[in-house]
Amino acid sequence: MNSFATQNGGIDTNHTDEKDRPVKDDPLREDIRLLGRMLGDTLREQEGEPTFDLVENIRQTAIRFRREQDPKARQELDMILNQLSNKATVAVVRAFSHFSQLSNIAEDMHHNRRRRTHLRAGSPPQAGSVALALDRVFSSGTDGAALTGFFAKALVSPVLTAHPTEVQRRSILDCQLTIAHLLNERDRIQLTPDELRSNEEGLRSAIQILWQTRMLRPERLSVYDEIKNGLAYYRYTFLTEVPRLYAEIEDLLERRMGADAPHIPPFLRIGSWIGSDRDGNPFVTHEVMLHAAERQSALALDYYMGEVHLIGRRLSLTERLVGVDDELAALSETSPDRAPSRIDEPYRRALIGIYARLAATSQELGHVIRQRRPVGPAAPYAEGTDFVHDLEIVIHSLKQHKSDLLARGDLRHLRRAAEVFGFHLAPLDMRQHSNVHEQVVAELFEYGAHQRGYSELTEAERIRWLLSEITSPRPLRSPYLDYSELIQSELCILQAAAEIQRRFGRAALPNYIISKTDGISDILEVALLLKEVGLLQAGEIPHLHVNIIPLFETIADLRECSRVMDDLFSLPYYRKLLDSRGNVQEVMLGYSDSNKDGGFLTANWELYKAETELTKVFAKHKVELRLFHGRGGTVGRGGGPSYQAILAQPPGSVNGQIRITEQGEVIGSKYADPEIGRRNLETLVAATVEATLLSHDPLGERAAEYYLIMEVLARDAFAAYRNLVYETPGFKRYFQESTPIREIAGLNIGSRPPSRKQSDLIEDLRAIPWVFSWSVNRAMIPGWYGFGTAVEAFVRREGQGEKGLELLQEMHRTWPFMQTLLSNMDMVLAKTDMGIASRYAELVSDIGLREEIFGRIQAEWDRSVKWLFAVTGRTELLQDNPTLARSIRNRTPYIDPLNHLQVELLRRYRSGDAADTVKRAIQLTINGVAAGLRNSG
Repeated sequence: MNSFATQNGGIDTNHTDEKDRPVKDDPLREDIRLLGRMLGDTLREQEGEPTFDLVENIRQTAIRFRREQDPKARQELDMILNQLSNKATVAVVRAFSHFSQLSNIAEDMHHNRRRRTHLRAGSPPQAGSVALALDRVFSSGTDGAALTGFFAKALVSPVLTAHPTEVQRRSILDCQLTIAHLLNERDRIQLTPDELRSNEEGLRSAIQILWQTRMLRPERLSVYDEIKNGLAYYRYTFLTEVPRLYAEIEDLLERRMGADAPHIPPFLRIGSWIGSDRDGNPFVTHEVMLHAAERQSALALDYYMGEVHLIGRRLSLTERLVGVDDELAALSETSPDRAPSRIDEPYRRALIGIYARLAATSQELGHVIRQRRPVGPAAPYAEGTDFVHDLEIVIHSLKQHKSDLLARGDLRHLRRAAEVFGFHLAPLDMRQHSNVHEQVVAELFEYGAHQRGYSELTEAERIRWLLSEITSPRPLRSPYLDYSELIQSELCILQAAAEIQRRFGRAALPNYIISKTDGISDILEVALLLKEVGLLQAGEIPHLHVNIIPLFETIADLRECSRVMDDLFSLPYYRKLLDSRGNVQEVMLGYSDSNKDGGFLTANWELYKAETELTKVFAKHKVELRLFHGRGGTVGRGGGPSYQAILAQPPGSVNGQIRITEQGEVIGSKYADPEIGRRNLETLVAATVEATLLSHDPLGERAAEYYLIMEVLARDAFAAYRNLVYETPGFKRYFQESTPIREIAGLNIGSRPPSRKQSDLIEDLRAIPWVFSWSVNRAMIPGWYGFGTAVEAFVRREGQGEKGLELLQEMHRTWPFMQTLLSNMDMVLAKTDMGIASRYAELVSDIGLREEIFGRIQAEWDRSVKWLFAVTGRTELLQDNPTLARSIRNRTPYIDPLNHLQVELLRRYRSGDAADTVKRAIQLTINGVAAGLRNSG
């Protein structure tokens, strides 16, 4: 019998023979074999030989069903699963879940291996690298002044959010990182036999810990847990790898431009919503937000102190052998260190003094000092720039006295980290729904004894009143009145924001995002509330201390956003507020809700149009546009490869500045491993450089025609999607019964409720659980539904032979937007499995409803694949992406059985078997499928 240990680690789903597989992937197959063998051994040891054989039997039968859609294999699989005891089911689920995760680790290590292979071979720079981006920029004839100008105003900012699709526990993630480290060691170091045995023992030990560690959380994550988990990625990756990426960019430019290379300001910054996003999350309070800011600051200072101590220990240079600058000498004299043994070591003394000042700063900010105590008292730093200045004194002196190499490395990286992360670590974004602001302002308005309520005012009347209050120096609220709990809560949050800026600097909390913006009053309401706590100072020359950022989410809001911004910029007082923010206005666009509202194709086109129109409005008013893309993990929520997505933006919409959300499990897959993390950050930078400095407008005069075609396609796709999801009687019931949406709610994967209000309506369900549910049941309709119908209708209407299809093929060849759109859909269709989705459909008790709706989904999938191939000229899914095709091929043998098991478990549970083991097994299968797919929501 084939097994984890003998059949390519269980990977046998390729339609080609072993000899046809690329030799470059041999190390990956070896790693998977190794991990599979070790997991199999662990399974035997922990659960016994019969359980091991059971797992193998299920795996092979599931593979046969996938390959051949064999009815006999389907019957065998049903018989095996139906006879499983609850205890055996849990063991089987855990085995497949862990192997799927181990395959992911091996894949990630192989990506790193292939990248190093290219670098060692001196291969040309790869797409997505800064080296290739700069090559293209210089080849285009761009001069040094343009490059200097780019970096002077650039901002590239991935923003971490706590949206609940991260199913992995930190304990599991830490164990996986240990396995990754040990695999990496085997690959990079030539080990002796004893070292190899020790390495294998370490791997077996880690896998044993994985098996014996609980996969599920017993309680729902609190926001405090989310803050703690988010901070882990700074330790894993950001604090070390962000400075390394800056150094790489600097070195590339110096090799190209020599002394003319531009100074690189801190343009790449990691943002965060974790602990400050209260839209629909009642657990984000002012105490929580203050805690987030404090923990971030404490982590930054703790890191700096550790690095300063290590560098100080190494810099034992004596002034008897090297000279020093006057500034360095003065800095060393201010050090509290007076030990005779170090009296001739000015660099070490200077760094001891810097350490003491960091310790004093940490103490002043209220942090517990976890590093060693300073040797003596010192004055705290007033702000992070003073710390950077001291490090620059050390670096400059080393460079001036024949110690250039010592000024590089760790010292250079620490200076950059201090410049980027400051004493606050990451800028926090506040977010709240516009309806909440309206309720708060309405109550404040009522206390003003107006004849009509705020809700009765027209939009024009609201704007006039809001402007009159914003420009007035007097506060609107009174200390003598008793306000509702809502007003007190919201104002406490804003007071905490002012406190955060006072303690940790303006950069610690620079942004306020307004969900569901659909008018000017939504923006002015926030301005008024900011004025109440001093974050907006009124007057003839007003000062706004927070960027007010409208978020346009639904299809209707995207269509109106340019008009709203045009009207807003026509208000003279708002332009004064904008001047105090450097005349930069950020606008956030919501991918998730627009997709749930209108479907994949329509949402993407409306987003593209919105960006195009915003670019025109901002140019008209001479305001600088910064777009914030609210992308999710999956394509159904705006996800997909970031590099291609940025290059596919409308011309002029990037302009050197871009912010992008990083959500849920995508954070772990992108940033848990330092090397992969740096590569992902590099692709964001490279794409922003190219999108800004190179022309990506190949359409020319064809733009109007292409836009008209997309308008027609989007209209028909919208109608098809809305008809299925919102207009088909019984669809809500189909969704609830054919997906594990109700069971997902009990998975404890985030602090935020799954719906915006107490309702089971699809309209009120958040986009994340909506997409998560369709991902787990493998239908994945948010990522493709409506495309086939739209294209088929267009080609039929065009008539005249192949005219319509030829137009679409031409659009795909020449337009990055169309290429990215279809590439992302190709990926989702490849992950979709209609055979497995049909098994979930069988959970729908109404046979007529099941057959009608699943039949429509199946027919649309067939249409979408047919027309995708027709437009792109391909004959297989992922034909032009063999790496991803291999990845899916490797993982599906271990995801599929989890889906089959989940269907059987859901059937048992919904039939009345409410045993804890059944519920736990269902949650384990959800966890396992999500981890295997790697982007669940």
